[in-house]
Amino acid sequence: MLIAAKIAFLLLLFLLVFTGIRGILLVTANRKLARIRLHHIREAAFGHRLSDILQRSGFLYRHLSDLLESTGSRVTLPVLFTTSFALLLSGFIGAVLFFPSVKGIVALSLIAALLPYLILRMQLITNQLRTRMDFLPAVEIVYQTYLLAPHPNVRNVIHQALQENRIRYPLKPVFEQLHRNLSMNREVDDALRIFRLSLGHLWADYFASIIRIALMEGNDISLNLKELINDMRKAKLADQIARNRLLEIRIASFSPLFFLAVFLIVNFKINYDNAYHYYFVDAAGRNMLLDALLLIFGGFMMGVYLSMKRM
Repeated sequence: MLIAAKIAFLLLLFLLVFTGIRGILLVTANRKLARIRLHHIREAAFGHRLSDILQRSGFLYRHLSDLLESTGSRVTLPVLFTTSFALLLSGFIGAVLFFPSVKGIVALSLIAALLPYLILRMQLITNQLRTRMDFLPAVEIVYQTYLLAPHPNVRNVIHQALQENRIRYPLKPVFEQLHRNLSMNREVDDALRIFRLSLGHLWADYFASIIRIALMEGNDISLNLKELINDMRKAKLADQIARNRLLEIRIASFSPLFFLAVFLIVNFKINYDNAYHYYFVDAAGRNMLLDALLLIFGGFMMGVYLSMKRM
């Protein structure tokens, strides 16, 4: 009876947190200009206060800001911080109810708090995989437009290629973002850093370095672009193999969760009462589930890390 009450309470808590997060996202997405102008209200919000605190840390704030911008997410930093904090509290309460130990409380709280960051990272890797094979045609279009331009200027060349609709989806939004950042007098290094993060592979780093030379020094980059295209054509087969390996890493990251679900379903089908008692009542069984969650989360983090290294 006590376990059933705990489960009902946890479900109610989850529904409340989910409803609250959903409401925050909807309000943020539909916020009107008049609401934004209320500066004193915005500064009083918890997410903005936390954002201001983290902004002083420098690297962490810039990393999260670049991650949100490179994924094209509508979620703002205050909303991300508020969501992570709400999940942190949910994980803490759930650990107190089901895993009342220091390891359980710390582990479940950290897992819950890091979920939004992990989801953003996985979304970024998905976008990088989607654009990887289309990068060579996009660079070729930029090279052709650069050669045909009477007075080559990188900003104008990218704008012309986009205006003629020659760069196709899914790479078009990435180049549009690059052109927008460069046209708004943003720092060149900041704009190129976000461009490299959006694509996430070595060829994007080389291309960004070439663009930087043209923007900062005004040098002719036609020869550099030609050499980059030739190198990419030679490495096209190896690039496809690397992309397949990234897909294998992602599949392997999800496999432990699948096998855990199958294992639990089989045990509950064979003997429901014993499985329920062992997994939800007995302390050793709950500790085993906690270890499984830690291993699965560690597998996700390792998969994300390996995917980043393989890019």
